[in-house]
Amino acid sequence: MLTLHNYFRSSTSTRLRAALNLKGLDYDYKAYALLKKETQTPDFLARSPAGLVPVLELDDGTALSQSLAIIEYLEEEYPDPPLLPADARGRARVRALAYMIACEVHPLNNLRVLQYLATQFDQDDQGKAAWFNHWVHQTFRPLEALLADSPETGRYCHGDTPGLADCCLYAQIWNNRRFKVDSSPYPTIERIFAALDELEPFRKAAPPEQPDAT
Repeated sequence: MLTLHNYFRSSTSTRLRAALNLKGLDYDYKAYALLKKETQTPDFLARSPAGLVPVLELDDGTALSQSLAIIEYLEEEYPDPPLLPADARGRARVRALAYMIACEVHPLNNLRVLQYLATQFDQDDQGKAAWFNHWVHQTFRPLEALLADSPETGRYCHGDTPGLADCCLYAQIWNNRRFKVDSSPYPTIERIFAALDELEPFRKAAPPEQPDAT
């Protein structure tokens, strides 16, 4: 049995939950309240010295960290259904779309950064929201253009089968909604999100559906 150490609102956890669900993999859900610093305990730090979620614990006790690395592991260990295209160019495109969100937006908008803005730069909720919105738009403008203008875009980010890029996109939109990001400039992104939200693996991964969301 796989054990997923995660937090319902964490976008990295959401993208990994979506990937696990798409693969049809069962897992034991273990929740950590980030605001209560539950990932800073000796027990958790023994699994992940960075004190970050998600962590996927394998049945032999091996702890995997970093959501994209874990998803790549799942792709190798459980190749069907695939989350990456069969062709090299397709895989490069999907990874590029995923990395735009995972490597450009998320690192600047995660909880640690927002807390640092508050404690070191005296930013209130409005200031943190302005920061969050700025960095989302910086990446979503080119992301929308790439998706809208490419014949490779289908019902989802790449063709008509959801994959790695969709997991990242779906998770980020949930974060955007928390910070009231205006999505009107991004009709293609919104269309893809709506299509993903119709799929059970994604709906089950959504933050409001998790046991620690209440």
